[in-house]
Amino acid sequence: MSDSNGHGREEAGYELEIVRVFDAPRDLVYQAWTDPERMAQWAAPHGYTITHSEGEIRPGGAWRSCMRSPDGEDLWLGGVYRDVVENELLVFTHAWDDAEGKPGRATLVTVTFEDEEGGTRMRFRQSGFEAVADRDGHRDGWSQGFERLAAILSRTSGAPA
Repeated sequence: MSDSNGHGREEAGYELEIVRVFDAPRDLVYQAWTDPERMAQWAAPHGYTITHSEGEIRPGGAWRSCMRSPDGEDLWLGGVYRDVVENELLVFTHAWDDAEGKPGRATLVTVTFEDEEGGTRMRFRQSGFEAVADRDGHRDGWSQGFERLAAILSRTSGAPA
């Protein structure tokens, strides 16, 4: 990826991109990302639960969440929204809290939503990972969350599961 001057900011190996088409209208997919109650239903890997979810969906607004692991460990994370276009775009930072409760190194998440053949194409991109292993761990977690989201959206939109 290059910045506005054409200088490389990140190596491609440190970025994650997932494209998924959901069988649901774009406004429902967007709401799943912006309504804390809906997000708590899907935004974690299998076996994990979201015990806290809040956010102010506007540029400069903060978000915060707690993910509980199957063994009961609470994992806190949060960030700040950089850009929000209703039903089209979310851009926000994503950082895990360290043992002292302070945010660690942030990555940047960009999610776009487009209509596609009766459904919604969601393009998820997370950049700024320090290591390929970090990127791959996030790929696994987000992919499992998106599986959960697809199941919820199919029930919500009335499509067969």
